[in-house]
Amino acid sequence: MEIINNEEERYYQAKKQVEEIKGFYGHLISFVIVNIGLLVLNLLTSPKHLWFFWPMLGWGIGLFFHGIKVFNFSPFFNKEWEERKIREYMERENQSKNKWD
Repeated sequence: MEIINNEEERYYQAKKQVEEIKGFYGHLISFVIVNIGLLVLNLLTSPKHLWFFWPMLGWGIGLFFHGIKVFNFSPFFNKEWEERKIREYMERENQSKNKWD
């Protein structure tokens, strides 16, 4: 029974990862389309003052961190770190309960 449960868990984890990747690519596509629109708008209305760069920079930083999270490039807060912290908090909770029992 544990093997089936483990297989189901792996399937749902993989499905979740695919959904996160799809979300990232949707984010990337909207980033490109909106920023091309802002560039065109900027060049048509005030070509001497290039303001389109600032929203692109801010959104690009957010997109960068989204990509790091989705593709697990974070050297500090990766999946192993999350699992370790979860176990640590669960162990601390168990010790706290046992202390008062």
